[in-house]
Amino acid sequence: MLIHRYYGRMLKKELVSLPDSVCFMVAADEISGTPSKFSEVVSWCKNLGIFKVIFHIDTDNVSSVIPHLDTVRGISGAARLNLFYDDKVERLGEDCGMTVTVAVGMSGREEIASAVRRMAADKIAPEDVTEEVLESYLKFGVEPDFVIKTGGSHLTDFLIWQSVYSELFFLDVNWDRFREIDFLRALRDYQIRKRRYGA
Repeated sequence: MLIHRYYGRMLKKELVSLPDSVCFMVAADEISGTPSKFSEVVSWCKNLGIFKVIFHIDTDNVSSVIPHLDTVRGISGAARLNLFYDDKVERLGEDCGMTVTVAVGMSGREEIASAVRRMAADKIAPEDVTEEVLESYLKFGVEPDFVIKTGGSHLTDFLIWQSVYSELFFLDVNWDRFREIDFLRALRDYQIRKRRYGA
């Protein structure tokens, strides 16, 4: 509607301090009707100059999401796409300055456990284990500035190491009803916060 477009333009004018990277956490049962929403959100981010985007699709049943992955792969037309599901990794698209990561059913606790197992396999001595060493063994290297969770306040354990200093924003609206104006409001909230980085 006209009033929404006007409000959206006003919100964009207010945004002067944006996150470098944003992570969206989405429940799998929210995406079935609107799998194209991922490409739409990527477009919003790109237009605002946010070039590092992560999507986590929370599910214990990865096979239920696989039918939607062809639509998700369409993101590679606008950005470099890293797609993680089961034990597979697909890297699609050209390096055009924007990187999008989609992780399906990934667990942060399992990511850390896997990193520890690989350090043990590489015979890293306990006294040599530092935060930097552990981070080098993690699967996901992005530390999002801003984490947006749709569909309420239940947070998953995805990126539990990497997001320790992230700003969190919970939306009552589900992913399939998530609008650009909701995103802009979240970014406005991020902008007025004073990040404490764990302090």
